[in-house]
Amino acid sequence: MSYKVTEEGNVATVHLDGEIDMDVTEKAKEVIFPHIDAGKEVHLNLSNVQYMDSSGISVLIESHQKALEKNTKVIIKEVSKSVLKVIMMAKLEQILNLE
Repeated sequence: MSYKVTEEGNVATVHLDGEIDMDVTEKAKEVIFPHIDAGKEVHLNLSNVQYMDSSGISVLIESHQKALEKNTKVIIKEVSKSVLKVIMMAKLEQILNLE
């Protein structure tokens, strides 16, 4: 997994690339959580994520819950087809903010 973060105003956009699996979930949290803790709205761009397993999905759910606690939002944008399939199978499209 690689990533790039851009910030504009109160919005941090995190572009994730590669595979989000058990090996990189802690790294993903280290990238995402500080922005949520700072009260920023976080946009996760998943257009270049080819694979995500259940531990990657848990990062999305934990990020969403953390944002609710901090009165902000995590918006998941440009989800790749393979990741969208996993999100839909887990019926998370009703919970997560997808754009």
